[in-house]
Amino acid sequence: MQGKGIIKFAAIVIAIVCLYSLSFTFVANKVEKDAKEYAKGNVDLERAYLDSISTKSVYPLFNHTYQYVKEREIPLGLDLKGGMNVTMEIELVQLVKSLANNPTDQNFNAALGNAQAGLANSQIGFIKLFVKEYEKVSPSGKLAVFFATKENAAELKLNATNADVQSFLEKQGKSAVDRSFNILRTRIDKFGVTQPNIQLQEGSNRILVELPGVTDKQRVRRLLQGSAKLEFYEAHDNSEIFPLLQNINNILAAKAPKDSATTTLVKDTSASKDKPALLTAKKDASAAKDSSKNAIEMAKKNPLFALLSPATQQGKDGQQGLSAGPVVGYSAQKDTAKVNALLNSADIKSIIPSNVKLLWGIKAVSPETKVFQLFAIKPTGINGEPALEGDVISNAREDIDQQGNPEVTMTMNGDGAREWKRITAAAAGTPQSEEDNKCIAIVLDNSVYTAPRVSGEIPNGVSSISGSFTIDETKDLANVLKAGKLPAPAKIVEEAIVGPSLGAEAITSGLMSALVGLIVVLIFMMFYYNRAGTVANIAVFANIFFLMGVLASFTAVLTLPGIAGIVLTMGMAVDANVLIYERIREELGLGKSLKQAIADGYKHAMPSILDGQITTFITGVILYVFGSGPISGFAITLMIGIITSLFTAIFISRLVFEWMLSKDMKIKFSNPWSANTFKNANYKFVKNRKWFYIGSGSFIALGIISIMLRGFSYGVDFKGGRSYVVRFEKSVTTDNVRDVLKETFGGTPEVKTFGSDDQVRVTTSYKIDDTANNADQLVENKLYEGLSKIEGNKAKIMSSQKVGPTVANDVRISAVYSVILCIFAIAIYIFIRFKKWSYSAGALVAVTHDVLLVLSFFSLFNGILPFSLDIDQAFIAAILTVIGYSINDTVVVFDRIREFLANHHAKTDDMKVVINDAINNTLSRTVITALTVIFVLVVLFVFGGEVIRGFSFALLIGVIFGTYSSICVATPVVVDLAKDVKM
Repeated sequence: MQGKGIIKFAAIVIAIVCLYSLSFTFVANKVEKDAKEYAKGNVDLERAYLDSISTKSVYPLFNHTYQYVKEREIPLGLDLKGGMNVTMEIELVQLVKSLANNPTDQNFNAALGNAQAGLANSQIGFIKLFVKEYEKVSPSGKLAVFFATKENAAELKLNATNADVQSFLEKQGKSAVDRSFNILRTRIDKFGVTQPNIQLQEGSNRILVELPGVTDKQRVRRLLQGSAKLEFYEAHDNSEIFPLLQNINNILAAKAPKDSATTTLVKDTSASKDKPALLTAKKDASAAKDSSKNAIEMAKKNPLFALLSPATQQGKDGQQGLSAGPVVGYSAQKDTAKVNALLNSADIKSIIPSNVKLLWGIKAVSPETKVFQLFAIKPTGINGEPALEGDVISNAREDIDQQGNPEVTMTMNGDGAREWKRITAAAAGTPQSEEDNKCIAIVLDNSVYTAPRVSGEIPNGVSSISGSFTIDETKDLANVLKAGKLPAPAKIVEEAIVGPSLGAEAITSGLMSALVGLIVVLIFMMFYYNRAGTVANIAVFANIFFLMGVLASFTAVLTLPGIAGIVLTMGMAVDANVLIYERIREELGLGKSLKQAIADGYKHAMPSILDGQITTFITGVILYVFGSGPISGFAITLMIGIITSLFTAIFISRLVFEWMLSKDMKIKFSNPWSANTFKNANYKFVKNRKWFYIGSGSFIALGIISIMLRGFSYGVDFKGGRSYVVRFEKSVTTDNVRDVLKETFGGTPEVKTFGSDDQVRVTTSYKIDDTANNADQLVENKLYEGLSKIEGNKAKIMSSQKVGPTVANDVRISAVYSVILCIFAIAIYIFIRFKKWSYSAGALVAVTHDVLLVLSFFSLFNGILPFSLDIDQAFIAAILTVIGYSINDTVVVFDRIREFLANHHAKTDDMKVVINDAINNTLSRTVITALTVIFVLVVLFVFGGEVIRGFSFALLIGVIFGTYSSICVATPVVVDLAKDVKM
């Protein structure tokens, strides 16, 4: 074996990296287990415990903090952890209206309405669709008349063409989406969710938001769909506010002995000495050395200042003094809620003047410390209004100042400019002096984005905001400033909510399926391949270890379909070993020595292994590109699993064999009963190909008739609507649930049993087109209203999903594109690899045949089998995986046919006989590889849980059909199409 030393070194390095990456998950779980034991069921106490140690070292070997470890553990998907997954869509119709100053023109508004209506069934973006519709209703109309306003004059002239207007609107639309993304990201960061995820879906006006562990659905909906509120406030100086904070601290200290809440607060604070260290690292590090006892005493005497460190700095004389500016204190993120609770208590609010408002900065001082600044701003008027609202901003852009530093240029309209002149004049103070310069706070959604110092009066409404900005920060600030001018509401168009109990059940079923699947594979390999099977099992264990290690190193989210991918990888991992072992058995049958047979077996099996895994990898890439959420998790797991399977099957198992040979150990590749399995098989596959054509054609024909007459049962992500998994206290019939909800919803919902007889899934299109912010809650209330009519059987919603019409249309179209692209991509690869179009055509026909068989099966048996056969994203993932697996099998057969045609026949031989011999020769490999995958899929189907039952069943029948087609369809098609095959 060449390069043995390099392979050993690579294996050791990869193993160390994987172990290190996985260790974060183990350490985080250990800390969280300790927190649960400490809290004894008290969720608030458990959270306080974890908060208190967030910046403490919990990984002694490397001195990593809990926060560092938590960010690098394998994150669980919402289907395992519970939580909320939301897709927001930025409503560009409001943006277009705003840019045109809300015109009343009949054609303009008709085009807007038509574009909005047509969006649900179109792949064209809203802006392009609007321009197209306007040119329909007004063929000679010029859109520049509406959009070449004073505010847009710098970018659009009155003589601009409709194409120019379209470019302008698309640019503004992208800016609005980017701006909304930044605003939503900031809101989510403030929400206090552990490991949130927010992604801008490139090329669309949609934003994906994942919030693990969230249970307050209404709060999330309000948070995400609320309009951005931009305001400008005058600011107080720290020296003006510090006496007030001292007074608040003294009042709280005086009442501390009587206040149990303060006692709890002190306990939580004393549990962590990291906050003072974080805050005083720039000032006085000695505070971090206080004992817990002194910290408790300090918290009792200074309840506020134990949580909020005053803003101080070192003066010219070397003494500590109050910092200048509007920042009045610093607090660790975990303590901001406690500070808010103190400041918002009734007795404290009564002593805070009406012209003082304390707001937190929008982001931490640094990502490492997670310390936030508290600003003191100056509201005006009776109701505490800002000095200026954000709607006066006409434009804002990132710029570069004369010194080459990034800055933001902000322009206001006429009314704003006049008021801005007054405000900045007052804040600037005495001319030619910086001593009395004040700051103006820019506030977004009640958080201070920045508070620049005013250096002088700004008379014309054009201002520059400079500081230690990066280019990205100036872009973000410009986007925030424009938020007031371009309202583009964000609406929830897709939503999935998984309750924590359902997530826990998913983890249990996922782990059970993985464990049983592993045991089945291990037993089968030892049972069939004797001691060589043990080597394959070592490779399987190594594969799982490397797979989990790579997932951990990339912090890839682990979902229930992802666990299914791991289970499937176990079955596919032994495919390469089976190909190698069967080839070694052939070489041994030719009389070669054990050492030579192993070397030649690995060598001759390599082309088939690589071809099969590459084609499966292609399907994984397409699945990742077109899939979303949990399906993307499955694709990632599948792709990584293919790579780790190749490494372990080709290199790790070979190293083990080399070691065994060096020790003169006896190696057997079969048991007595399995030694002659399929040996000398002589089935007439080619001769009987017409019967296979008739059988497959008949089933597909029946399926097409069924599809035309019965259709499919579509999942909510394909047809749109709302879907709820509802659990009852007792068993319930679907007819009973359907009857009570029919009256409530004014239409017949779809009700199916979901797993057990006390659980159903309800799907309805009731109010799916209603865009009101409270529509989701109204539908949920209606659902509970209807279910309450089932007397003596209380119901609870375990999970829910909402998919709007536009999203459902996109999902359907993406599904079709992904399947077609996958089929043709693989056909092209086969053509490149085998250099003959007949092979490519055979593969194309075979995978198309497999897809049609599975579709036919799902239509014919829908409603007959006792589980869901929905066509949804998970089904498409299964179809793509089946395509990859089918090609994997087909390539193995094709490789052997090519080998036989090149080396194992005379020119006078009948090519059909040669090809038939090649199929029979590889039959053992084809059947055994199929069996290993079928075994784990049966396990997945039985133990994987109801959520992925339809997915695993589609995979199961797909693999069976794929194995059949690789032998009985793909190869016969090659025979019928190849010119060099004598008939």
